[in-house]
Amino acid sequence: MTETLFGGPTLPPAYPERAAWGTAPKLRAWQQEALDLYLAKSPRDFLAVATPGAGKTTFALRIASTLIDSGAVNRVTIVAPTDHLKRQWADAAAKVGIAIDPNFKNSDGQHGRGFIGVAVTYAQVASKPMLHRAKTEAARTLVILDEIHHGGEALSWGDGLREAFDPAVRRLSLTGTPFRSDTSPIPFVEYAEDREGIRRSKADYTYGYGNALRDHVVRPVMFMAYSGQMRWRTSAGEEMAASLGEAAVTKDITSHAWRTALNPAGEWIPAVLAGADKRLSEVRRTVPDAGGLVIATDHEDARAYAGQLKRITGESPTVILSDDAKASSKIEEFSAGEKRWMVAVRMVSEGVDVPRLSVGVYATSTSTPLFFAQAVGRFVRARKRGETASVFLPSVPQLMALANSMEMERDHALDRPEKEDGDGLFNPEDSLMEEANREEKASDSLTKGKFEALDSQASFDRVLFDGGEFGTGGEVGSDDEMDFLGIPGLLDAEQVGTLLRQRQHEQLNRKNRKAPAAESQVPAVPDHRMLMDLRNELAKNVAAWAARTGTPHGVVHTKLRTVCGGPPVAQANEEQLQSRLRKLQDWFIGRK
Repeated sequence: MTETLFGGPTLPPAYPERAAWGTAPKLRAWQQEALDLYLAKSPRDFLAVATPGAGKTTFALRIASTLIDSGAVNRVTIVAPTDHLKRQWADAAAKVGIAIDPNFKNSDGQHGRGFIGVAVTYAQVASKPMLHRAKTEAARTLVILDEIHHGGEALSWGDGLREAFDPAVRRLSLTGTPFRSDTSPIPFVEYAEDREGIRRSKADYTYGYGNALRDHVVRPVMFMAYSGQMRWRTSAGEEMAASLGEAAVTKDITSHAWRTALNPAGEWIPAVLAGADKRLSEVRRTVPDAGGLVIATDHEDARAYAGQLKRITGESPTVILSDDAKASSKIEEFSAGEKRWMVAVRMVSEGVDVPRLSVGVYATSTSTPLFFAQAVGRFVRARKRGETASVFLPSVPQLMALANSMEMERDHALDRPEKEDGDGLFNPEDSLMEEANREEKASDSLTKGKFEALDSQASFDRVLFDGGEFGTGGEVGSDDEMDFLGIPGLLDAEQVGTLLRQRQHEQLNRKNRKAPAAESQVPAVPDHRMLMDLRNELAKNVAAWAARTGTPHGVVHTKLRTVCGGPPVAQANEEQLQSRLRKLQDWFIGRK
């Protein structure tokens, strides 16, 4: 094995020791494979898609070092979504001997002496594309486009990027979420027609969450879903009530119930924050510096959530607001420290590296696939094998679907029809970047019209993990909730699945032990509500398995009947339904 610029061997294990952001001394297996592919092709354009936390920065800096050493390039321009990320890139590059100026302004004209290049934002390039074109033409330039999906955020941005960097001798595009809700083509990305005639983005190398999880490069994520009863008053003065996440309601009712849950004056948020803090305490038994992040919709909610966390923990959390000039330094201070909680408006959703974040609370109204993936990406970056992540969220259908599809690989599709949705809240095809990355205001779709949240109650719903669902629900503070909040903080993915299955089995046994006492007092009449709940739970799990395997729902039900015995679902009794649920969990854990 040969020595590299980073001082380590070129063929590492899949899981190297944690290093400073973007400066791992060894390449992970996927990074080496992607680097070998890049060097073999020597392309002008290269798109690398890697799940958040996998190490895209280290990969990109290794390519930059190789090209600089070979003389292929003598200037580097890094384009990032935010000012904070510009500084992170510059710091990471400096640690491997590449001097990048993150303080360059368009008005400067030239970067500072001693630097080989600059780090700029997409907005900075779009505002003065000809300036950046002149700098690109003046040297053999490598352009690194971090989170390239931002390049299609607006027509002017895409045009600006093409104008500025068309002369570059090399362009390396990176993203962890290679999809957008609109059909604007992303600059420097190749599109190829699929069998349906739809043009889709074509990556040169892809490393998804599922592969990263199997390689122990990222943490397994448990989603702790909470439901509860909500009550609110509409703009017409009518009082409404609904259970959060109830399936048989309209999108409008779901959105209002969700909004009521997120209201700081209710009881849902304090109960969920308390549960998340208990989970964080459990994780800190084995990971002493583990931290938590609450992602809020707007500044007002963020401050209110911070106050509630202080009452729960006795410690003031770090609050990150988009209009705070010290936001970046606060994030860095929190990352390097041991404080328990940070509360942020959506600006922390993408790219910000705080490796010790282990517990999250998704307390925002945004439900787009891109934002959700980026938000969860804040918790999956692993430092050592066995660390787990837990994300607490409202039990609403849109978020449940996104949580169940964590391993789904996505691409950017052109040529598809625009989708219309009357209320605009939950349609993942609505103005994704405007909705997902807007920092300073709450979602317009949740602030239109008069609305008054009256009260909210929280209850533990279930745990979602690896496409499966676990738990039978329970009151806040109950043994049913603590069974899952108390799961150890150091487990690999297989151990998490095994333990979740065990806790599920214990809860079912506990409920069954209580049943005989009731049966002795009344005739043995089937509980139609329990049967309906079991059928619904079975249907959800069958749907999740069907989505994972590509098997039609009916085929899955037929196989379950063959393996477990019994009549069709509509005629099955409680024992037969539970048997099929247990068998499905076996399949999820064993991936049979």
